[in-house]
Amino acid sequence: MMKNLILFYSRKGENYAGGSIVRLEKGNTERVAEAIQQAVGGDLFELETVKPYAASYDQCIAEAKAELQENARPQLKRYWKSLDGYGNVFVCGPCWWGTFPCAVFSQLERLDFTGKRVFPIMTHEGSGLGRCEQDLKALCTGAVLGEGLAVLGSRAAESGEQIAQWAKKAVNNS
Repeated sequence: MMKNLILFYSRKGENYAGGSIVRLEKGNTERVAEAIQQAVGGDLFELETVKPYAASYDQCIAEAKAELQENARPQLKRYWKSLDGYGNVFVCGPCWWGTFPCAVFSQLERLDFTGKRVFPIMTHEGSGLGRCEQDLKALCTGAVLGEGLAVLGSRAAESGEQIAQWAKKAVNNS
């Protein structure tokens, strides 16, 4: 049985959900990552930037847009070193401007994905997977990209069964 790695970036605090700004003690993507771990096991690794994004959701999204336009790679507090021993890699993040936050790319560019299966998971409020699959194909050279999952962020806490079914199907087909 292949080991699973669950890489995730998640935003706590102010978030957009269901048409308004809400305050979250735990980010939506973190909830999704935990549901994957509970369903199929594996190691969780949270991606955290050295320089935090703004506390204000609107300012955070403006920062994220600027990073994407500049193709920035924000420095992370720590990096996952190697995918040795892992067969499946779940890449989880919120959909910011149609793709993952640039912090996710900061991590992915440091890893060798040869022979790995990669599964994209996005939390969103209407944009689905955006173009994250295209971005993962470009960044995860040598990987096989599996079917992705888009989870409505404002419903992440209630989506455990959907996430579990998808994750089990993903690892069983690998």
